[in-house]
Parts: sequence; C-alpha cells; structure tokens
Amino acid sequence: MKPNSVPPFTELVAACHHSAVHLEMRDVYGVASEANDFAEWQATGEIGPASVERRRPWLDLVRETVARGVVMRRARIVSMPVSEYIRYEHAGTHLNVEAGEQVRWLPRKKAATLALPGADLWLLDGRLIRFGHFSGDGALTGHELNDDPAVIKMCADAFEAVWDRAAPHQEFTV
Repeated sequence: MKPNSVPPFTELVAACHHSAVHLEMRDVYGVASEANDFAEWQATGEIGPASVERRRPWLDLVRETVARGVVMRRARIVSMPVSEYIRYEHAGTHLNVEAGEQVRWLPRKKAATLALPGADLWLLDGRLIRFGHFSGDGALTGHELNDDPAVIKMCADAFEAVWDRAAPHQEFTV
C-alpha cells in the first residue's frame, strides 16, 4: 500500500482484537503536533494541564482499546544518556501507563545484538504492520502498511526480543 493510502491509526486499531504493539527506535521525533508541548516542557520541566488535554484523544483511544481487551504495549530503544526529547517523552509516559498502555525502555547498548527492523512500527494483532517513516530531524514523512508473513514474523520477533530485555517504565530512569 502506498504511504498516502494508509488509513488513519484510529481505524487500524479499531479493527484490533488482541494486541497492538509499538516499537520506537529514534532519539528525537520532530512531530509538529507536539511542538508546543515540548517547548512548554523545556521551559517548565513539567507536563502541564494543557499538554495533558492535547493528549486526551490518544489517552482516550488507549483506554477504549484496552477496555475492549486489546493489549497495548510500547517498547522504546534509546541512546544513553538520553536526548532532551526522550526526557520529555519519559516525563509524560505515566499518562500512557495510567490509560492502560504497557511501556518499556531499552538502552540502545542492550539492543546491539538484536536484529531490528529499519523503521518504527505498530504491529496489529500479529497480522498487519504500520511502519512509520521519519526524516533525519524526526519529522514524519509517511506511513506504510505491510502484511507479508515473513516481515510480520521478523518484526514480531524483534519486538518481543526488545520487550524481554527492556525495563518497565516505572523502573527506568533518565
């Protein structure tokens, strides 16, 4: 499927019945919708009420999805010491966890011996991958769907290997 023909994530996760797992491997994301929140965090060191409110659609989606019995897991591979952006992500991750998402962190050094895909991804019900493509500065350049069984197996194995080595959010400090 061409990147511009990928359905919105909300539609993809609505079709999930069992699991939605997310593998993140970048140290910085330059997603325009987070720019104000990131700037606020840089200025205050806190995730403020306005930032929480802007995250509400995602947090509500997580709550609704988990309430349907879908397990949502996110694994982040990060360089140490972490980037300023990763400190920002870490500061707000408790909101994801409170909404029902399970999150783990893996220092990049501990991932050195793992075979990993070349892009961030969501694996939905072990049947469909949504790759996220980013530019060098972290701007989102598009998404791509893949349902090739060999690619799905490789990505599922990679995610589980990261998950097994990673620390739960509550145990990971930045």
